Amino acid sequence: MKKFLWILLIIVLVLQVIPTNRPETKTNNPNDLIVNNQVPAEVADMLRNACYDCHSNESKYPWYAYVAPVSYLINKDIREGRKHLNFSDWQGLETTKKLKLLDEISDEVGGGDMPYFIYPPLHPEARLSDADRQKMVDWTTDFGDGLLK
Repeated sequence: MKKFLWILLIIVLVLQVIPTNRPETKTNNPNDLIVNNQVPAEVADMLRNACYDCHSNESKYPWYAYVAPVSYLINKDIREGRKHLNFSDWQGLETTKKLKLLDEISDEVGGGDMPYFIYPPLHPEARLSDADRQKMVDWTTDFGDGLLK
């Protein structure tokens, strides 16, 4: 058993020196959704607390995001999240793409699938009540209607 623990410790230590390909963070995002649109403060707070770590260039990395193998998983989730929806690039999207994404946000948040189940326990500010989820759904509908005008 002792030998196994030493081997495990060595593996974990070696993993710490393997590059993680951490997604870059930027705080100046001139094409950001919240910067360029009149998003209600309550919805903007929900977006920043529950969505922006994976779906914007403004990711905040907690201490455990620097420890392998957890860092690999977090970095992968952020890369995939940004690839699918990056609020920092919102203004550059075509209206049809924005409408599609708003519909997906409504479905995912309204259905309880977002944020991912593992995120809120580690980020209590990201917990969305049923009322919060409904506000987000209502906002996506109203915002989408505004895009069509």
